[in-house]
Formats: sequence, C-alpha cells, structure tokens
Amino acid sequence: MSIVPAYLRRIGCNGAASPTIDTLRELHRAHLFSVPFENLDISLGRQILCNEDAFVAKIVERHRGGFCYEINGAFASLLRSIGFKVTLLSARVPKKDGSDGPEFDHLALRVDLDEPWLADVGFGDSFLDPLRLEIGVEQKQFGRSFRILDSDGSLHVQRNGDAGLWERQYSFTLLPRRLGDFAAMCKYHQTSPDSHFTRKRLCTIATPEGRITLSDMKLVVTRDGTREEQELGSQGEMQEVLRQKFGVVL
Repeated sequence: MSIVPAYLRRIGCNGAASPTIDTLRELHRAHLFSVPFENLDISLGRQILCNEDAFVAKIVERHRGGFCYEINGAFASLLRSIGFKVTLLSARVPKKDGSDGPEFDHLALRVDLDEPWLADVGFGDSFLDPLRLEIGVEQKQFGRSFRILDSDGSLHVQRNGDAGLWERQYSFTLLPRRLGDFAAMCKYHQTSPDSHFTRKRLCTIATPEGRITLSDMKLVVTRDGTREEQELGSQGEMQEVLRQKFGVVL
C-alpha cells in the first residue's frame, strides 16, 4: 500500500502530487513546518535503527520527528513513492574549530528533475525551499541567502548570517550512498558522549514567522526576528509544550 496519502495528510498537503519542482518546493516547505527536528528518543534510551519503514512509521503514524537520518530518510521514501529520482548524500558538519566533522555525519538528498536540486528537511535551521545544485549562485528565500561553493573536492552549503558573513552549514559530495552507509554514525550520535545529540534534549520546528525551539527546559520562540525565551518549571510543563507547540506526545 502506498505511503503517499497518509504522509501527505501528516504534513498538511492535499491532493495528488507529481514529480515537479513546484511539488518538491511545496513538500519541502510543508515538511519543515510540520515535522520537528528532535532527538527525544535518544534521551529516553530508545534505539534508532537505519530503517526506512521505521522512519516513516515514526513520523507518519506516531506523529513524531527525528534527526537527519530519520527525517531525510523518510522524506526520500515519500519522494520516491511520488516518482522523484532521489540520491542519498553524505555530508560533514563543521566542528566548532571549523574543521570537518566525520563522513556520514549528516544525510542530505539530491533530487534530479530537469536540473539537480539539494533537498534537506533534516538539518534544523537552514533553507526552507530546496536549493539548485548550482555552484556559486546566491539563492534568496524568505529573507535569507544561500549558496553552494566548490572547493577542496567537496561542495559547501553556506548561509549569509545575521552579521552579513557567509557561514558554512555543511560540506558534501555527490557520491551516491545507501541508507546502511549511515548506520555507524547513526549509532554514534545516539551513544557517544562526544555527540551533541547525547548532551541535551532538542525539539525545533520552522514556522512561517521564524522558529520554535525547546532546548532541554528552555523554550525559544522567534517571530519576525524577535526572540522570546522562557524557562520551563517542570517535566509536566515540558510535556505540555511538546504537545501544544510540536504535536509530540512521548
């Protein structure tokens, strides 16, 4: 049975979907507005395996989010079911000192239509619409600018930050990957004390006005550039915020 109808309902898209750039943009944006980037299962000790069916079930049936392997893995399944040509890509997220993270640190997607596109609904605060896989071209969307540069044998996604400086979000190559290739790093990010995913709970989702983020017991809401912070007083209050703001029930 096709996953498409239930998945489209989950992300609030109505009607038939066909493999076009307009559909890709609509699905990409709807996914980011509906499915949170979150690592809550890690803090609960629930194992996450690199399994596409499990990813889809978690997001569609259990109304949850996940981290990059889960969200982009499930999104790839949806796109393929609609008829898109999708390739999994390995990306490396820079460390605090600017050096590259390990291979398979992040999972991104190449989608081929008349021209290639970079899709990514599993990075958190990044582009809302897919980016053209075109080198050196500034791509503006929702008041932000992005570009893809080519150097040192890799492609680099950069965002123009608040200070007007270009900041690298991650680096990747176009070598096709399989989901199983990411299994070791998926386990690492769930178990290693050096992984930022084991250090604090995170749940964050894009909104048309900005972003809502729960970081441990701090709720941060950004609307049109204005940031509001609130410290939550109890686990019960945190659970209620997860339910009301993100639609997540643990």
